[in-house]
Amino acid sequence: MADFRTVTPSFSVAPQLGLEDIDRAADQGFKTILCNRPDNEDIRQPTIAELSERAETHGLTFLALPFAGAPALEIADQQGALIAHADAPVLAYCRSGTRSITAWALSQRGTGMREEILQQAWEAGYDLRGIAAAL
Repeated sequence: MADFRTVTPSFSVAPQLGLEDIDRAADQGFKTILCNRPDNEDIRQPTIAELSERAETHGLTFLALPFAGAPALEIADQQGALIAHADAPVLAYCRSGTRSITAWALSQRGTGMREEILQQAWEAGYDLRGIAAAL
């Protein structure tokens, strides 16, 4: 079972979701699932199609922005736009949650909220001091 980690009242991150995690996300009131993990990174992970289908059975919106490695600023901007226009709360996932929260944090760059972003990530269990200068 994936650990859902709250970053803001409208945004949370998680490691790889399973089908039962989609059920739990719906039960906990999430409205949108955002996938940041490409299919086939691990042979045991459910596919984007499988998770999307499960989300739809609960009336959840399922968005996919899969990428590998650290997010480029273009990916971060896309992530920020998806989150801004999605029904909240949003649950984003990747292998560990790190890609998802890093893309979110970078999408917030230039807001003058560097310390708040780093603190929110830290409280969710992610150390983003390595990207502090980019925020």
